[in-house]
Amino acid sequence: MPSKNRRWRPGCALCCSRWRRATMTETRRRVTLAHLGMLLWALFVGLSFPAVGLMTEGLPPLLLTAIRFMIAALALFPLLWRQPERWPSLRGLLLYALMGLSLAGFFGTMFWAAHRISALSMATLFVSVPLLAYCIGRGLGVEQPAGRLLAILALGAVGALGLAWAENGGHFSGLQLGFGELAFFFGCVASALYPVLSKWGLHRGWLAPQAVLRTFWSLLMGALLIGALGLIWERPSALAYMTTEDVALVAYLGVFSSGMTFFLQQRATAVLTPGAVTAYSYLVPFVSMVLLFVEQPQRMGWQWLPGSLLVILAIGLLLRRGSTSA
Repeated sequence: MPSKNRRWRPGCALCCSRWRRATMTETRRRVTLAHLGMLLWALFVGLSFPAVGLMTEGLPPLLLTAIRFMIAALALFPLLWRQPERWPSLRGLLLYALMGLSLAGFFGTMFWAAHRISALSMATLFVSVPLLAYCIGRGLGVEQPAGRLLAILALGAVGALGLAWAENGGHFSGLQLGFGELAFFFGCVASALYPVLSKWGLHRGWLAPQAVLRTFWSLLMGALLIGALGLIWERPSALAYMTTEDVALVAYLGVFSSGMTFFLQQRATAVLTPGAVTAYSYLVPFVSMVLLFVEQPQRMGWQWLPGSLLVILAIGLLLRRGSTSA
């Protein structure tokens, strides 16, 4: 037993101080890398839209999404065998199924609603995802009360709405609320659930601590469930019309737009809250706007400025909040 008269040595305090500084430095480094990864995530997602536009019209979108997810999972498969805990537990597998179901719910309603509601309505409803993720995360205990984060999310939402307004020609005509809009809103809820379930599973120890494992299993379950929806709602025979260019684009989208983006999101989820992770979706229309100006400089106008400034300000505040809270 240690002696009651044992004195505290100055060297012990020095070691503890160094350990605390090293821990804080490592935490700050992980948070910074997570934010930088999500900036790269927004770039990859924004660049994927022009690639999708190059594909042959009439191809079944749900089945293509399932193929993309399966390609992404296969690309990650070699890394799976290097992990000691590559097989999930039964609870983990059920949670991965729920995460895959959330992906299927979002993509299923998105493709269903795309033919029934306006692009403005979809863009307007999609800005609710970060706020939904924050609220659901509060309910499940993975988000702390954070008025500043809520204000940043609201600021980013207004900025994204401003970009949607500019894309629509500077007006909100075509914006309405009906059954199609309600269905897509539930799809947005499903999208917000994905990072929340990931964070919740990590807190409970049901999901693997390695981002690559979480990415693989959620993509695999998503591919199976989305593929099942595609077999029910679409014609698999339409895939026969795919050209060589289509196959190459699907492979590119599978590895980068699906595999890389979901990996970056899962890596960020380990150190950031669901609301902070999903807030980077506000940058996607900004990236699309920059690409639009490169292709069509005549579209550039003052109407894009308010939304752009608000989105940049929101992301800047988010980065500053991350650096100060680390």
